[in-house]
Parts: sequence; C-alpha cells; structure tokens
Amino acid sequence: MDICTKPLCYDLLAEVGEGSYGKVYKAREVGGKQRLLAVKKFNIRGDTSDVGIPAFMIREVALLRKMKYFNHPNIVKLLDASAVPVGRSLDLTLVLEYIDQDLSTYISKVPASGLSRDCIKDVMQQLLQGLDFLHTNMVLHRDMKPENILISSRGEVKIADFGLARIYTYNIALTPGVVTLWYRAPEVLLNSVYMSSVDMWSAGCIFAELFLLRPLFQGYTEVQQLQKIFEVIGLPSEEDWPKDSPIRYSVSWGPKGSCTKLLHNLSPDENNLLSQCLAFRPSRRISAAKALAHPVFTKH
Repeated sequence: MDICTKPLCYDLLAEVGEGSYGKVYKAREVGGKQRLLAVKKFNIRGDTSDVGIPAFMIREVALLRKMKYFNHPNIVKLLDASAVPVGRSLDLTLVLEYIDQDLSTYISKVPASGLSRDCIKDVMQQLLQGLDFLHTNMVLHRDMKPENILISSRGEVKIADFGLARIYTYNIALTPGVVTLWYRAPEVLLNSVYMSSVDMWSAGCIFAELFLLRPLFQGYTEVQQLQKIFEVIGLPSEEDWPKDSPIRYSVSWGPKGSCTKLLHNLSPDENNLLSQCLAFRPSRRISAAKALAHPVFTKH
C-alpha cells in the first residue's frame, strides 16, 4: 500500500502494534534515504456533542507539528504529522523514525543478575537529557513509562509519544482501555494541579525499575496506587497534601514518616537521587536539569 504525501512517501511493511487508539506500522521510505519508519495511525473520536473536534486536540496536533523541528538525540524524531477531520473524529497520522524496542521489552530481556550500574546510569542520563530538553521547550510528557521510552540496538535512549498525553487522557473517558497507573505522580492521582514535575516522578519510578527489573509501585486502582506509594515514601504530612484535591487526607493511608533509604541495594547517592525524584510535594521534587548535575552522574 503506497501512501504519498508531498514531504514523505512510504510503503507500509507490517502492523507492529495495536492500542485502544489505533495502529502502529513498520514502513519504509520510498526514494530518499529509504529509512525504516514507524507510522502511527489514530482515530480520535471527538466529543459526542455538536462542537466537532475539541480545540485542545487541534492545539496538540499543532504542537506535534511544531515538534517536527525538535532535533535532540534523546527525543524520537517526528518526521511528519497530518490530521484529517472525518465527521466528528480526527484521523491523525504520525510518521516517526523507527526504533525496534521499548524500555519495557529491554528490561524483560535483562538476565536475573540485573543491569550494570554503568548501564543504569547511561539510560537514566539519556532519559533526563531528553526530559530536560522537553521541559526547556515547555512541553510536559505526562505519560512517561517504559513503553514510551525507546532504546536502539546502539543503546540510544529516545522519549516517544510526548504531546499525545492530553489526547490520550481525553480518550480514556471515551474508550475503556486499561491505563497503567504505576508511573503516575501523587498529584495526578489526587486530581490536583500538576506541572513538569510529574515527569520527574515517573523518571524516579523508571530509575527504581532499572534496579528492580519490575515496577516499583504496582497498584490497580488509584487508591491502591497511592497506598503503595505511601508504603515506600511514607505518608506525607497534612500540610503537604494538595489543598485542591477532592480526596481527603487521612492517617489511614499508610505509615507515617519519610524514608531516606527507599531501596536497599542502592548506594547513598543513588538513594538520594531516587528520593528527590519521588518527593511527594512537586515543589520539592528535583528538576531534570538538577538531576543531571547530581553526583550519580558527575562522580567518577
């Protein structure tokens, strides 16, 4: 099947994934560099009212198109984005550079002895460089998880699916897909306002997972997820609880007191970085730029 838009022509080779929002294909560029491409096709159902396509979706697609000009080694290259209104829904096609495995697959292949410290440090450093770049450009990812982080055969780490999180969350209301809560920051679980620090919480969860080879917090409901978080980081004080959350503070949420040593086999520096990523209060959470200057990455 040939699809030709002026800037990029490609042949679809195979369907490589299907989510609740659409399909992902492996494709090859026709002419030009003959690169392998990932083509994502989404059918985004609009509101059922008569307004047509929600304005924020149009804004997000505009943001995705702007991201075509992003050129950072730790961000997946978006080569083309097109959106075609079809009735009240939107057919969105994204053409990206092709990388064959995500971090979740990569972790699943790690031997029981675990990843080397150098390897963990390298993956995290690249991940934080990508996040720092997104945050500097005022882009929140909002859905950082191993499935959205790609790792090439040469060990290059690239963040994918940024700019889509808002379109996704809107669709969650419309499609009963199971969405993983495991990397969600407490303020998101508590329906409070949030900012770029949500991505740093997720980065902390991923950092821990690189050591554990399994997710740090595996809850299946929002309440259970919060309980799992407090079991590890301790219950925050009532003053730290977000004032705008519809969920009330209660001492029954979990054990009191913060824990300085979150994981046992980590060095003091590693535990310090992890606890700064997993600070309950967003304002106390470390930024990507500061994390890159942390002794974990600077000490030799």
